[in-house]
Amino acid sequence: MNTYLNALGVVCALGSGKQAVAEALFAGVDDGIQRAAGWVPGREVPLGAVRDALPAVPGALLATRDNRNNRLLLAAAHESEADIRDAVARYGNARIGVIIGTSTTGIDEATQGVAGYRRDGAWPEHYRYAHQELGAPAAFLAEWLGLSGPCYGISTACTSSARALLSARRLLRMGVCDAVLCGGADTLCGLPINGFHALEAVDSGRCNPFSQHRGGINIGEAAALFLMTRERGAVQLLGGGASSDAHHMSSPDPQGLGAQAAMHAALADAALEASQIHYLNLHGTATGQNDAMESHAVAAVFPQGVPCSSTKSLTGHTLGAAGALEAAFCWLSLADARATRRLPPHVWDGHADPALPELDLVAAGRELAEGGRRYLMSNSFAFGGNNTTLILGDAA
Repeated sequence: MNTYLNALGVVCALGSGKQAVAEALFAGVDDGIQRAAGWVPGREVPLGAVRDALPAVPGALLATRDNRNNRLLLAAAHESEADIRDAVARYGNARIGVIIGTSTTGIDEATQGVAGYRRDGAWPEHYRYAHQELGAPAAFLAEWLGLSGPCYGISTACTSSARALLSARRLLRMGVCDAVLCGGADTLCGLPINGFHALEAVDSGRCNPFSQHRGGINIGEAAALFLMTRERGAVQLLGGGASSDAHHMSSPDPQGLGAQAAMHAALADAALEASQIHYLNLHGTATGQNDAMESHAVAAVFPQGVPCSSTKSLTGHTLGAAGALEAAFCWLSLADARATRRLPPHVWDGHADPALPELDLVAAGRELAEGGRRYLMSNSFAFGGNNTTLILGDAA
């Protein structure tokens, strides 16, 4: 059974909305990462912050659902609201599901509440425990839209929103839903920023994926929301694969065996050969171990090479939202209005790590090959050896 990604809303450090994000993405605009103080004591860190104003949470939900994570998600939802409302009118609110991946949800507001309690001995009036619940973003969307179909969150660290897309496809294939809002949202907040800083995994400058000078991640924030249905559209979710190598709590298997398994599973699910993939969006966090693992895994799965790039030097690593955001970048390539469709460039210092297999990294201005269906792959890897790969393509 075919499933299609028929609408997209997106907001990240590159801008708000498909058009703004696409133009900055394909041009390789690198001003999305900016240094900010106040997050890590005594240090400025580069972050991929959303600088555009975000919509207010509607009045009926203001008292219970007002946090930055939900406002990011609402900004993405507004972009495709007409398509969403049309789906509600056609299918009914009980036949539309909501699955959102996140790793931070409203934890920033929650930690501010905890700090207020420790300081004053009483919970602040604005504190709501529900802000930090991992299913809260999905519940917010369902409440706003009046939906009563399946509604839940997925939190598997940096694969969360990629897995949300696979779960949405499962609901459609099982006939449980006729449409599913799926994707992810994560917000800048002190807990993960300081956690990654404690792991010595945060670069002091803009991150530099696959460079011999790479020094760690930049953290970003984003929301990407798809409307997935069985109705034929321009972009199809062709395949997905997942694995768990369980090598270490925070370090990947050095050989990338779990990553290879996820890519092979996605190819098998899509009934494709590796040689048919036209582009690969790398997980590419710019940490020493992750980039080394992924380069070995990609070289093993694509011995003939494949055009690829990491987009995290443009957006930062958006954690639980990264899988959906980078699938959105593939969607933007496939839906590009230009006759020759552009690819996201790999923005880095150009100094390849000689210890790693050579990758075919995309330069700005490179485009998809013309003619025939195009197939794009996106990798997402997470703590605990949690791996997910998606394949998007032109509709048959």
